[in-house]
Amino acid sequence: MKHKKIYLAKLVNTHKLLVVLLQFIGWNTVQAQEVWTIKQCIDTAKVHNKNLQINRNNISISEQREKEAKANLIPKVTVNADYKYFMELPTQLMPMNALNPQAPKGQFRDLQFGVPHNINVTIQLAMPLYNPQVYGAIQSTQIAKELTELQFQKSEEQVLFDITTLYYNAQILKHQIDSLESNLINTQKLLKNMELLKEQLLAKGTDVSKVKLQAEQLATQREIVHDKFISIVNALKLNIGIPLEQNITINTQIEQQILVENNTANILDLKIIQTQNKLLNSEVSTLNKSRFLPSLNLVASYGTTGFGYDKTPNDFLKFYPVSFAGIQFSYPLFNGTVTQRKINQKKLEINNNELQTQLISDKNKMEIENAVRQRNTAKSTITNTENQIALAKDIYEKTVLQQKQGTATLTDVLLADNALREAQQNYLSAVVDYLKADLEIKKLTGSIKN
Repeated sequence: MKHKKIYLAKLVNTHKLLVVLLQFIGWNTVQAQEVWTIKQCIDTAKVHNKNLQINRNNISISEQREKEAKANLIPKVTVNADYKYFMELPTQLMPMNALNPQAPKGQFRDLQFGVPHNINVTIQLAMPLYNPQVYGAIQSTQIAKELTELQFQKSEEQVLFDITTLYYNAQILKHQIDSLESNLINTQKLLKNMELLKEQLLAKGTDVSKVKLQAEQLATQREIVHDKFISIVNALKLNIGIPLEQNITINTQIEQQILVENNTANILDLKIIQTQNKLLNSEVSTLNKSRFLPSLNLVASYGTTGFGYDKTPNDFLKFYPVSFAGIQFSYPLFNGTVTQRKINQKKLEINNNELQTQLISDKNKMEIENAVRQRNTAKSTITNTENQIALAKDIYEKTVLQQKQGTATLTDVLLADNALREAQQNYLSAVVDYLKADLEIKKLTGSIKN
């Protein structure tokens, strides 16, 4: 990516690299710690940002769910064992004529069957031959994994946007601090001059008070802006994923990459909704198949059953093998319209997503148009305020000189100083508006990572 640098007196057009180096009187940056660039902040956030870590875990969870669904196709082997001791043997009623053909019908005799000790041990195998719910679940988990990956990309874009915005804010606030510091130095110099003039009876006490008041106001404003700067830097640290105790220095050189004009909607947002619909359609298909198609399972079992008698003289324990293999058939006849209600719900969700797609497209179109207009306005304002700063600075310096010569009043000096500070603030505000509008366009057009 091609980059260029420009200083206060220059601003490239919309399609080129914007590099603004803001330098005001008395600005001298002292780098006590390592300077963190936007790229370094973003690269660190990709590893340490908590939201991104959560979304990475969500991708891993979706992968495990897909494997879980596929595992339902693997044969299941189960071992079962049980032991029963009958303190009272089960009693059955036997027809009398079963024992004695001469006995009248309708008469029964109660008999106890079995032995006290019963042992059963079986090993069972079950494998689905065809199950629409299993195959549908596999397809759904695959789509859900795709959706999770898109959501991760979305969260990554948001983190990039948030970090870049915070970084821009920190840069601008740092320049505001430097500008206020420079103006405060100028005011303090003016205050010393006024105190000397007062001693020579060439200035009033009220004149000294006016300058002193302005110096105090500048100092207070500087502290307020510095407090905002610290808050923004702390928010930046949180998004990066580094401890608040860690010291970082913001690069005061503001850089902006070339923006490739793109009026398409945010592709990622649309892909997410399309994938959501894909998942819903898969679930509808599975529900329809489970309603009309049977399921087949291969089942097999092998085991042994043991019977034991614990009273003399007939103590014994004998085991008898039991085994079978077969196919299990299952067909849903009626479930109280539960499946149909679920299908109806899914179809309504699909319809909502289709409406959401159109809404996102319309909203993006509007927001892109607004952001482009804001960026163009900010660009024009930057150009105008650059000239205003140069003019205000020249007027201020000349007014100070005239005041020393007695041809200008203190009020003239203060007005010139206020005009310079206002021009500087307007410039900074325009730069902020330009950068944020430019970043917003990138976000809306899905090119924020470029």
